[in-house]
Amino acid sequence: MSAGQANKTLVEMRNIGKAFGGVRAVDDVSINLYPGEVMAILGHNGAGKSTLMKMLAGAYPIDSGEVFINGERVNIRTPVDAQRCGIESIYQTLALADNLDAVANLFLGRELLTRWHTLDDHRMDAAARKVFERLNKNFKNVRTPVRRLSGGQRQVVAISRAIYFNAKILIMDEPTAALGPEETAMVGNLVKQLKADGVGIFLITHDMPDVFGLSDRLAVMKNGKLVGSYKTNDVTEDEVLGMIIAGKQPEGKAQTHRL
Repeated sequence: MSAGQANKTLVEMRNIGKAFGGVRAVDDVSINLYPGEVMAILGHNGAGKSTLMKMLAGAYPIDSGEVFINGERVNIRTPVDAQRCGIESIYQTLALADNLDAVANLFLGRELLTRWHTLDDHRMDAAARKVFERLNKNFKNVRTPVRRLSGGQRQVVAISRAIYFNAKILIMDEPTAALGPEETAMVGNLVKQLKADGVGIFLITHDMPDVFGLSDRLAVMKNGKLVGSYKTNDVTEDEVLGMIIAGKQPEGKAQTHRL
């Protein structure tokens, strides 16, 4: 990644608002992301962080505000719009089809076809093995139904699906929830690989080791508003908890909207 790429905003969400009935779930929030950066999004349940990210992913319509991708304004109304912008989402539930194998899940809904419009199983198998190996050389169970895979292996499938379709922006919702230490470390390594490839990641998490081990910056939301965004190295865990619980900004710490 060149210095020019690193300095160019990958995502900019400006003055984003969303209401459900009379409740302002997201209230005038501005946030951005750079290539090869992990931005942790923190806050209690109901703080608005998932709603904000679901608007970027096209799952919820945006009531107010603007979204820019690579400096160009975009109109994201559906998940297909988001995918066209290079945005992919990996939710805690992973949305994998348990009865299908890893290859079928990778191409689910976007299958490769032969010129006779039949499924091109050979091409899909070869492409899937290539991307799985890139993320985890030990992942060989590509023809096993995913319900029989471990949590970490399921994350490999979900992340592989995103990067195969050229995601440049990844939304990861609690990616290490319910994983053991070894698999948590594996997901951390996957995140570091994606960063090295210039992928920008929004990381929704409650897990402080994930925040301080993986993120470059963090943003805290409370009651639909942005409390603040800071370089992760500039704040302590106690200061982050103070923002989450009390909505209190750390004293003497400069907010940042970039690395």
